[in-house]
Amino acid sequence: MADTVREIERKYEAGKDTGAARLPDLSGAASVASVTDEGVRELDAVYYDTADLRLAAAGITLRRRTGGPDEGWHLKLPVAAPATPGARDEIRAPLTVSVIPRALAALVRSRTRDVPLAPLMRIVSRREVRRLLAEDGTPLAEASTDTVTATRLTGDGQGEKATAHWTEIEIELAEGADPALFDTLEPLLRKAGLRSSKAPSKLARALRETGLGDPRRRPAAAPPAGARAGDHVLAFLRAQVEAVVALDPGARLGTEDAVHQMRVATRRMRAAFRSHGKVLDRRTTDPLAQELKWLADELGVDRDREVLAERLRDRLDELPRALVRGPVRARLRTWSTSSRRGSRRRLTAVLDGNRYLALLNRLDALLADPPLRDAAAGPPGAVLARAMLRDYGRLAGSVEHALATAPGHDRDTALHDARKAAKRARYAAESATPALGKGAKRFAAQMKSVQTLLGDHQDSVMARGALRAIAAEAEGAGEPTFTFGVLYGREEGLAERDERELPGLWERISAQVSALPPA
Repeated sequence: MADTVREIERKYEAGKDTGAARLPDLSGAASVASVTDEGVRELDAVYYDTADLRLAAAGITLRRRTGGPDEGWHLKLPVAAPATPGARDEIRAPLTVSVIPRALAALVRSRTRDVPLAPLMRIVSRREVRRLLAEDGTPLAEASTDTVTATRLTGDGQGEKATAHWTEIEIELAEGADPALFDTLEPLLRKAGLRSSKAPSKLARALRETGLGDPRRRPAAAPPAGARAGDHVLAFLRAQVEAVVALDPGARLGTEDAVHQMRVATRRMRAAFRSHGKVLDRRTTDPLAQELKWLADELGVDRDREVLAERLRDRLDELPRALVRGPVRARLRTWSTSSRRGSRRRLTAVLDGNRYLALLNRLDALLADPPLRDAAAGPPGAVLARAMLRDYGRLAGSVEHALATAPGHDRDTALHDARKAAKRARYAAESATPALGKGAKRFAAQMKSVQTLLGDHQDSVMARGALRAIAAEAEGAGEPTFTFGVLYGREEGLAERDERELPGLWERISAQVSALPPA
């Protein structure tokens, strides 16, 4: 079974004309009371990747390491938008002879697809370890001096050398330690002639110094100056495809919000295909949109239940104790846990399936050879603004239809359709923001406010359906159902509030949009 550990570390190397990197005495740092010598460790790691370095290009490392207290298989994944530089999630699996554990291989499958992983580099380190302790003996960090030998296991091109040697300093925070410790240590390290390493990992440095390449992670490129409408649409799509691939491991691991953000990326792509049908030929994109809808629906099995369970718990917490009768919390917990367990298994099967991989490959093929139409060569300001306002027109029709529909099931359906139209208009504005600037950004925020209101209404509709089902289960078990009825009534009241607020919100936004200059 694999375990996940959040790793926060920084690497240092000797500055120019400094000589070999040496660890200074760090006991002089403000929060460090003492430094203990933990001896020397011999670490021997083999790193795996595809022949074209797909993992390294994404900032991912996969290794089998012997030696040290944590020997075994290690998969290191970048943390999305980390609050602390140098943070990575390390997923560990027990040591095996040579076969990559299935659990780790699955976590990188969105990158590797059907391309095999093979030994790429062997890195042997002689590690001299020091432990930094607080006044009460609490570990703060591990500081090590690594004497490294990297040996290339593949490649025979010109300019490559078989081995590389260097010395580096590594500071890794102890679990729960304050990242501000790095700033405390920095002056002492710099005074000793050390500087932050140019390579984010040992593997990255080994690849560079043995001539296999320097596949540094780079954000998706923004459209260059003078880009046409098609360039902007493709850049938006490229960012969404990368988001799906990057979020795949988190979705498998159950990382907070990963499934939701992955689903949002699929929706943004579908919306872009529809909104920019004059830029990309829909005869090619419509089949892809259908597959993206399939994936979004599968992702939603887990996400929708998660959102519903959280909403129902929050509503229950708001009730006075006198209105909570029977084992209501236990019933909600049983419903949430059983449904989540089943949906998690289903999601994993989807992400392991050939249909999902085929979709990723087809999206890559679309970006490599896009089916551009004449409008793709047009000025982005005009082309993207027209698409944005077309989507607004569809939203206006949906909202007006919903407001004209009598309260009840039909209005609920019409408001849900309007919510989807608001999302589409918002995503069209987001794709246009790099070209149109503040105007499109403001329009996206306006569409989001409509989406949020209608989303809360739809959540209330779904919550009432769930409450009916849970109440039926409780009744069948002979439990009181009074509290579920109270919650149902409160959800009805919240939905009615949203319906009362919609006309005023829509009137204000319509006035602001009508004031925009024509595209």
